[in-house]
Amino acid sequence: MPQIKSAKKRVLTQEAARQRNAKQRNAMRTAVKSFKTAKEADADNAADLFKAATRAIDMAKSKGLIHSKKAGRDKSRLAAINNK
Repeated sequence: MPQIKSAKKRVLTQEAARQRNAKQRNAMRTAVKSFKTAKEADADNAADLFKAATRAIDMAKSKGLIHSKKAGRDKSRLAAINNK
């Protein structure tokens, strides 16, 4: 455990950021997975879930959770699944 006051504050800040990032990354993964399962089952709301999944990917990209090229690759793969 750090001794300096600013280092102690930084530990708390890092933990809060880690939890926030993990929550947003899990939300992105859940959105992608729910779209894929809905598309496999030919659900009526697949178009809405596709939009939500691409939005979640864009949000993760804008927050720096994933690289921009990974975001483009993931969105391209989702679009390919959506167009089938």
